[in-house]
Amino acid sequence: MAVFTPVSPPELECWIAPFDLGRVLAFEGIASGIENTNFFVDTERGRFVLTLFERLPAGHLPFYLGLMHHLAARGVPCPDPVADREGRMLGALNGKPAALVTRLPGSALAHPGEAHCAEVGGLLARMHLAAADYRGTMPNPRGLDWWCATAPRLATFLDDAQATLMREELAAQRAFAESPQERELPRSAVHADLFRDNVLFDAGRVGGVIDFYFAATDRWLFDLAVTCNDWCIDDASGEFDSRRLDALLGSYRGVRPLLDAELVAWPMMLRTAAMRFWMSRLYDLHLPRPAEMVTPKDPAHFERILRSRRAGVPALR
Repeated sequence: MAVFTPVSPPELECWIAPFDLGRVLAFEGIASGIENTNFFVDTERGRFVLTLFERLPAGHLPFYLGLMHHLAARGVPCPDPVADREGRMLGALNGKPAALVTRLPGSALAHPGEAHCAEVGGLLARMHLAAADYRGTMPNPRGLDWWCATAPRLATFLDDAQATLMREELAAQRAFAESPQERELPRSAVHADLFRDNVLFDAGRVGGVIDFYFAATDRWLFDLAVTCNDWCIDDASGEFDSRRLDALLGSYRGVRPLLDAELVAWPMMLRTAAMRFWMSRLYDLHLPRPAEMVTPKDPAHFERILRSRRAGVPALR
């Protein structure tokens, strides 16, 4: 259950009064989601999603909300934050930061096919181009600096093979981060978490991209690698499904051709994307925050993916 902070109908009516949305017609909690409290809200003026931010620092929220508004204004199908009559997109409800965004059509897919992957590839390229002039910045909170600080805290939970894997991969990632090649990679604000459950499909087409609350300023190639490592794999082994991978990459490159530096960096960036989620899942499993509200996901899945990517990946030409 993802309603961690309850909201009563009278509390919602009071909170929504400063918006020019008319009366509330329907209101229900959303069971999915692991970080925030979410509600569907229908009013006389449309259908929306109300989010109460349970853990994110309030100072980070303008970056996320601003990015969604920026992308929505450029035709990307993503939630668009709704401003109240004073122009405010962020408020507070029951002691938590809260925002209202437009509701998008469709539902997530557990088992995407080639056509779905092609849709996602084209959409991701358009998102990157649309975000190129977004002025907000946010360092990736789960990037290399966090890995290096967190690795010693995780060491006691790893077996010898895992400890060796982490040590070797950290060294490789540090070397890559310091290389001239890495500095040539284009970057802007990116989604950074474009997994299957964050894309809604409606009648076979993308209805919307949701959950921008892991977004950060990072490399476009990293965002592409995160997406491929989820959409284009055999879930049991972590190996790529070549047809789905070709469909996603082909569609992406049809909108935004990759630079030569990106072609060279692709194998390492797939490892970077796998390392990010292996590290974060290990952390959430072994070092949960006080009063953690959800069951952590299995880090073994991304350990398998990381080992697979280190063994080799299809080259891009």
